[in-house]
This record gives sequence, structure tokens and C-alpha cells, in this order.
Amino acid sequence: MKATILGATGYTGMMLLRILASHPEVKCLVASSRGAAGRPLAEADPGLSPAALASGRLSPVVLSPAEALEDPGDVLFSALPHGASAETCAPVLGRTVVIDLSADFRFRDAGRYRSAYGADPPQARFQEKAVYGLCERYRESIRHASLIANPGCYPTATLLPLLPLLPHLLPGAPIVVNALSGITGAGKKEVINLLYAERTENANAYNPGRRHRHAAEIAEQLGGETLLFTPHLVPLKQGMLVTTTVTVRDASTAVDALDSACSGEPFLVLTGETPPETRHVRGTNQVRIGREVVAKGGYGGEDILILMSAIDNLWKGAAGQAVQNMNIRFGFDETAGLLREADL
Repeated sequence: MKATILGATGYTGMMLLRILASHPEVKCLVASSRGAAGRPLAEADPGLSPAALASGRLSPVVLSPAEALEDPGDVLFSALPHGASAETCAPVLGRTVVIDLSADFRFRDAGRYRSAYGADPPQARFQEKAVYGLCERYRESIRHASLIANPGCYPTATLLPLLPLLPHLLPGAPIVVNALSGITGAGKKEVINLLYAERTENANAYNPGRRHRHAAEIAEQLGGETLLFTPHLVPLKQGMLVTTTVTVRDASTAVDALDSACSGEPFLVLTGETPPETRHVRGTNQVRIGREVVAKGGYGGEDILILMSAIDNLWKGAAGQAVQNMNIRFGFDETAGLLREADL
């Protein structure tokens, strides 16, 4: 098959390139970037292996978006910023399978998108046609989708352990999420707050409560539950760790529901009462999920369940999940091209 990547020189786009360059089903891979158009691919991404560059499967030159969209192939990955992604992809929407890694098609509720991003959803007529690409939750819908909205990294790490517990939550009790992200989660941009001197030996919360854009995305998937979401920047290049505290009617039943939801899933790893660590998922598509029960410690004597999840934000939080979506959509082995064992 032929795959095209828009935004191939950002962190997510470069990770997509490296995953797809060795994917067994991808025979032709085109890289596109506004800033690097016309440059040799080997120069635009020096990290690509000589074997990949010599395979004949990769376009030797980075194309402009207009050039790439003339023949996007079987699947188009868009790793462009929100707003720009939907407008750039507009000419091929409905004509080829699009996996969009921006927020442009993640919302059913236009009001939530407007509140989070300060504008109306772009290409609004396609919003209802998009499938939210949380693979383990919406696998059957993804199989038939022509437009897949790849979730954000914070929502992925938060929702995968949390969604199976929705029927077991105490109504009205808040869901409290504290999330730690590596610097690449902010994208590749020149911002003082992301400089090495600013981030090393430093950690901070930002946009607490309901102010972060991904809080709106998580809340929509939760269907109206009370969410308090506080993200943090920590001095890591890659990695994300999320701790979620919920009140449940019965912890034993809730834990059984979590175990059942994760059973048989190739990338979900339960660690029991052992807290997961970011180093154990680095460079993989894994989600490692731990839990701790605080019996009879909640409102009215209900149980409290603490969920802990770790992902690599560039893999399961972005490029890896996008490839997993491609595998599901085209009927490939769902794990094709995706690592499950972390480097030491």
C-alpha cells in the first residue's frame, strides 16, 4: 500500500516516518512538509536508517502538501496543527482514508471544540463522519472509517483505564486526573518555556482544572462526568504518566471490569498494584496500567480506586496509535510495525 504523511518533519511526523519505513504492508511512503519541501529526505530526517532510505520504498525528496495531495495513496496521515490539518486535507476527504492526528475531528460537540480552541470546527460537515480513533474502545467502527480522528496523548493515557469503569462510578463524585508529560508532548516549536535550560531540573502544573484543551476532549468521551484535569510538564523527552482517582460503588467489581477490558488487548499491560513507569513503555505502543484500592475511603463510605497509566506520548499517544488505527482499518495484523518491548 501507499501512505503519505503531512507534517513529516515534526516530532510526530518523524516518528510516523520511522515506524512506517519498516512496516511490512507499506510499499510506498511519501513525506510532505511545508518547511522542508524540496529537500532530500535523508537531510530532512537524518535519523532514518540507511537501509530504509535505500529500500526504494521512501520518496527521496520531501514534497509540498499540494504535491503530496495529488496522489495521497491508500492512506493519508496528517500530523499538522489543529485548524491547518482539516483545511489542508479538505481536497481528499471522502476520497482516501485520512488519519488525522490533530484535534480537528475529535469532537462531536461543536460547542466543546469552540470552547477549547476558540473557533468553529473546521470542515464541520465531516465531523459526524469521523470515528474517534481510540483503538481498544472503537475498534469495530474504525474498521469501516474513512476519517479517523487520532486521540491526543493525555486523553489516550487517561481514557483507556477509565472508560471501562464508567458504569461503576459513584454518580456526582469528581474524577481527579493528574498527568505528567514529557516535552515532546508540546510539539516541535520555538517557545521559551520548552528550552532545555527552562525544563531541566524543573517541573510545573499548567492549565489546571478544566482549562487544558484535552480536558474538553476527555470530558466528551466521559459523557458528562465531573472531571478535574491537571497536566504537568516534567523534564523528560518522551513519556507520559497519568494518575486518576475515582470513587466507585465497589472496588472489586470495578477492578474486574478493568481486567476484563484489558484481557486479550495486545498493547494493554496490567501491572496490578505495581505502579507503571515511563521507562517501561519508551519506544513502544504499550499502555501499562496499575491500580490501588482505598477501601471505604470515599464519599459515604464507598471505595476509592486510583488508576495509574504510562505511555510513550509519541507512540501510543500519537504516531503508534495512528499506525494501529491503519492496521485495524485495512485488516492488517493490529500489531504490525509496532514495538511492544521497551529498550532498557
